Amino acid sequence: MSTRTKISFQTLPTTYSRLVALHTPRPIHDEVGYQNTVEIIDAMAGHNLTPDQDDYLELLSRLVETYETETSPQPKHATGVETLRFLLRENDLTGDGLAKILGVDRSVAFKILKGNRQLTADHIRKLATRFHVSSDLFLKR
Repeated sequence: MSTRTKISFQTLPTTYSRLVALHTPRPIHDEVGYQNTVEIIDAMAGHNLTPDQDDYLELLSRLVETYETETSPQPKHATGVETLRFLLRENDLTGDGLAKILGVDRSVAFKILKGNRQLTADHIRKLATRFHVSSDLFLKR
């Protein structure tokens, strides 16, 4: 059984060639390569680095960013109605509260929440003002 010591900043070389000898920068293809690279980044982060260490850290960070972009699912963008539903929930409001904000009959508010009716420009303006958000949030489909 082998024991592995966690890398610390104090044990890291200060020259680029020695850093590369410790952990050769390569494209990351799996979780092990990812974890090994992140461990070195974590050890270097927040310290005063030599120019060689700074270049090495920048390269490793780019490799990790590329791997994460390629392997992480991209978040789904919420539609305007989904955003509206979220804001209502977060503010403990119901369809009745939405009707009051928009100045419409509650049946209109419920149709908007079900997706059976579109928000008008006036509705969007009132919602953006009420929730202090960009009106663009309500325009996404």
